[in-house]
Amino acid sequence: MTHAHRVVVLGGAGFVGSHLVDRLLADGAEHVLAIDSLITGSERNVAHLAKEPRFSFRKHDITQPFDVDGRVDFVFNMASPASPIDYAELWLETMRVGSLGTEHALSLAQAKGAVFLQASTSEIYGDPLEHPQRETYFGNVDATGPRAVYDEAKRYAEALVQAFRRKRGVKTRIVRIFNTYGPRMRLNDGRVVPAFIGQALRGEDLTVFGDGKQTRSFCYVSDLVDGILRLARSQEQDPVNVGNPDERTILSFAEAVQRVAKLTRPIVYKPLPQGDPKQRRPDITRARTLLGWEPKVALDTGLAQTLEYFRGVV
Repeated sequence: MTHAHRVVVLGGAGFVGSHLVDRLLADGAEHVLAIDSLITGSERNVAHLAKEPRFSFRKHDITQPFDVDGRVDFVFNMASPASPIDYAELWLETMRVGSLGTEHALSLAQAKGAVFLQASTSEIYGDPLEHPQRETYFGNVDATGPRAVYDEAKRYAEALVQAFRRKRGVKTRIVRIFNTYGPRMRLNDGRVVPAFIGQALRGEDLTVFGDGKQTRSFCYVSDLVDGILRLARSQEQDPVNVGNPDERTILSFAEAVQRVAKLTRPIVYKPLPQGDPKQRRPDITRARTLLGWEPKVALDTGLAQTLEYFRGVV
């Protein structure tokens, strides 16, 4: 982004959204407006920007119509509950933000002639039968299971984005985000990283679901944001995976948390939740080729920075 850009970040007080806001301002954006319902986001994530004249915050639920004064060059739609514990409670809210919220966001981009970037997810691949997952894979998704409210909301959002591109001429981008971690995650959001770190810092046993052999690929948030911005600046209209292809078992990740935290608590096992994917790893060939992007932050480095943040909130 150049200094001339005026940007709207929906979900801008969330984990990834707030880091995106910081990076946009650091890159010299003329103005960044963060809009967030605060249903899962927190004003604490943008509190450090309170005296920044190029930043403003608006509390609003984008499932309700909204407008923005003046010029808008980019709209980033990062708004959605994004962890299993959230969308298990916020079923209708999750589906509405993926449908109504995304349509309202696209309408804003259309009215302003802005580039629109949709934050999609690796969850659209479901419990994948193809490994690693390429953007051309249609997925193995349970449309009525407990995770369906999130998976299907994001799949619908992608279809809506492409409809606005094809029928209304909106300049759109779709990023499929794989597991991401870093400061500003919520300790109680049910995702692997804050769960393990929170347990370690509280001196509790680390809980692994199933046998721990299911895999994930963890990308540090600054790498993710860099990929998102590269995609926004590009001309690429089809979905692009952004994630870390360094695939690890959940058990090995628990061991990495123990190592970085210098804490030795036992690992205990509990039954695997229904619908939990057995493997997850992005094929990032398109991101490398089209965007010149790949992750740079090593797992231990990212974990150490995340751990430092959580020491202040536990």
